Amino acid sequence: MRVALGSDHGGYGLKQEVIKYLEEKGIEYRDFGCMNTQSCDYPEFGSAAAKAVAAGECDKGIVICTTGIGISITANKIKGIRCALCSDTVSARLTREHNNANVLALGAGIVGTNLALGIVDTFLNTQFPGEEKHCRRVAAIQALEEETMK
Repeated sequence: MRVALGSDHGGYGLKQEVIKYLEEKGIEYRDFGCMNTQSCDYPEFGSAAAKAVAAGECDKGIVICTTGIGISITANKIKGIRCALCSDTVSARLTREHNNANVLALGAGIVGTNLALGIVDTFLNTQFPGEEKHCRRVAAIQALEEETMK
């Protein structure tokens, strides 16, 4: 598995903790920035990580800003991305099982490090079971995306 990472300055510290987690687990990652705590704009880094997932360069993505809201909106603008903002492990599990989400958004100012790493662990280790009803719903989401692209 290869994970795309992106954050703004508000998510930089938590992203560093996620990187430590990934390295401890032997999970490959690609960091699309930002690279420090200087003020920057989340769309640049959230879109870069999401584009890597959409292009198949990475299997999943994790994007982080202060609330997770702006960067999740950004990631969801990329065709083929189903980004879920999660603040608990139940949502992280269900978004993989029900929505086949391929990008996780976290709010560094909302969840602490321990909870965030639990959310990351759940998101990365929960498989999409492929039940017909969930496949049908994900296909409907993708059809909406195609429809709005016309």
